[in-house]
Amino acid sequence: MIQDIGMGLFHNEYGHPALRKGDWVFAFDGRTVLIRQDGDGIAVPTVGELGSAASADSLQYLFRVGTRNCFLWHGGEKLAVPCASYEGIRTLRRAVPKDVCFAGETAFQLYGWYRDNRFCGRCGGTMQPDTVERAMKCSACGHIVYPKIMPAVIVGVLWNDKILTTRYAGREFKGRALIAGFCEIGETGEDTVRREVMEEVGLKVKNIRYFATQPWGFDSDLLIGYYCDVDGDPTVRLDHQELAVAEWMGREELQQETLQTISLTATMMDRFRRGLEGSRE
Repeated sequence: MIQDIGMGLFHNEYGHPALRKGDWVFAFDGRTVLIRQDGDGIAVPTVGELGSAASADSLQYLFRVGTRNCFLWHGGEKLAVPCASYEGIRTLRRAVPKDVCFAGETAFQLYGWYRDNRFCGRCGGTMQPDTVERAMKCSACGHIVYPKIMPAVIVGVLWNDKILTTRYAGREFKGRALIAGFCEIGETGEDTVRREVMEEVGLKVKNIRYFATQPWGFDSDLLIGYYCDVDGDPTVRLDHQELAVAEWMGREELQQETLQTISLTATMMDRFRRGLEGSRE
């Protein structure tokens, strides 16, 4: 999955490291990111390429991947780097090596958080990055805001050796998906599974079992994957506002699908088609 870049390579401890020429700089404008094609992969600008534009005032430290520090450009205007252009954020999903993809989507999550917390929601004062921890602190009332993480479930609903696959209604992503939804106030992950499956396809479920989690910075989510079994009637009653399609698929049918397993959703479908949904290995 997207976060599988190697054990111990991602370090999200907050700090104030010195700028080094080879460190990465992530620059965003809305849902676009400054990148360039680098052979068969994707590269991001480095501190050295910014020249005199690189400074403690224009770059916010984010985290470290391996030995490379990652910074966020917040110099105000859009950043200009030779041979690089602003491309849609989903382009990062095709990045090679994978650590560029993971670092980019995590940086995008922090970019959105910094952008949306310039002013205090309590008193309207100006927010500033805290000097000790990753937080925004109000200069007037001292109110502190931490990065936003939204928990959501991904659900592999199983019946008669088939899995329920879906396609979203009215969304940019047109590929095959699974039942999914955000956890509401007061819900456990298992409660969310029951509610979302009932709301989207009208099915009762049982034997809810945890599979894995995934940080998904493209939308500030923490995805929680579950498999479960249909409890009773398997007839699908589709919520057409949420889904365009919901259909049962067997393992053989899924063999024809191309699944890029950087996402938890695709990983769960891939494990089902290989008969591995009952294991973690």
